[in-house]
Amino acid sequence: MNTLKTWLLVLLAASMAACASKGPEMETVDYVDLDRFMGDWYVIANIPTFLEKAAYNAVENYALNDDGTIATTFTFRKGSFDGDLKEYTPKGFIKDTESNALWGMRFIWPIKADYRIVYVDEDYSTTVIGRQKRDFVWIMAREPEIPEAEYAEIIEFVSSIGYDVSQIKKVPQQWPSESGDQ
Repeated sequence: MNTLKTWLLVLLAASMAACASKGPEMETVDYVDLDRFMGDWYVIANIPTFLEKAAYNAVENYALNDDGTIATTFTFRKGSFDGDLKEYTPKGFIKDTESNALWGMRFIWPIKADYRIVYVDEDYSTTVIGRQKRDFVWIMAREPEIPEAEYAEIIEFVSSIGYDVSQIKKVPQQWPSESGDQ
């Protein structure tokens, strides 16, 4: 089982790190305040990697390490809200320290996949992570859902930067409310 998981991660990293690009250079945001960006992000929608195709309650967590790298923990339930809990811990490397918006994400040494923060709103409540190849994209928020009007605006933005938005899938999110109601 461990060998299979390692092999799948190698395939994922290799496919994400392929050098071919698609379209014009994908611009990042001008600047990311790393302290504000750290923490939990619910994956609202994505063009999923093969690992994410049956993800429920997907959450990406970032924590800034003392050496400037980003400790990343990606968790989700496989196949249903009650499915097996999956966890992956890639490491982020900031490639552009002027903007902090261009990262390499390493799932397995030595490959660092392209990871670009292409949108973050003023209050750091929603973000879009893209890739130059425009093969994968992640729409994330600090809350497990966002208003439909905001989602539609983000989809329009993602389309404007060259993605085929027909490939985007919403990630099911179902969390207990703070009052304990479901």
